[in-house]
Amino acid sequence: MNLLKRISFKDQAFQQREGAILDAATRILTRRGFDLMTMDDVATEVGVSKPSLYKHFKSKEELAGECMIRLLDAASEHLSSLPDTMPAIDRMRSLLAWALHLRLQGGLPFLPATSPHVRDMLVKNLGYTMRALKLNSALSKILSEAQKAGQIRKDLPDAVILFSFYSRTCDPAVEFLRLYSKLSNAEIVENMLAAYFSGLTATNAKPTL
Repeated sequence: MNLLKRISFKDQAFQQREGAILDAATRILTRRGFDLMTMDDVATEVGVSKPSLYKHFKSKEELAGECMIRLLDAASEHLSSLPDTMPAIDRMRSLLAWALHLRLQGGLPFLPATSPHVRDMLVKNLGYTMRALKLNSALSKILSEAQKAGQIRKDLPDAVILFSFYSRTCDPAVEFLRLYSKLSNAEIVENMLAAYFSGLTATNAKPTL
């Protein structure tokens, strides 16, 4: 029994250290991006030796991929936590708000948008690809619900709506607003949501050619 307890404690410590590594890597990826992140940076920020770091992740590519997998898992968990009775458009709004708040806190690296090399790396990561497809499928179903309920326009292709939704999570306007506006993080998120879901055109504006 004592041996089992020791093994359990050792495994728990290993998992806690791995979580700390992923937290540190996520912060560095958010600040510097993939190309400028090094394993030395991560080891220093966590406070572990480089050999200890490599016991968890064999390469920078594996580490970055695991950070993105954890992010997609968290997004899927957030979406799953929302009640089915919540209007579809409010579930989409909630997920985008969650992503924007996470980004403003430094926990949302937008790696797929950074370079072809990074995109290729992630596409080859089966764990990441499967989770991305799962999340996209869930959002597609919610979008369909919102359109059937008359909450989102039907004349735009689904791909335009969904990829515009994804792009809001890495919109540089968020950083400019955080640095140069007098808006709080909560106000930034609310205004970004309004710009995406309601648009910029005044309701009484007349269309022009």
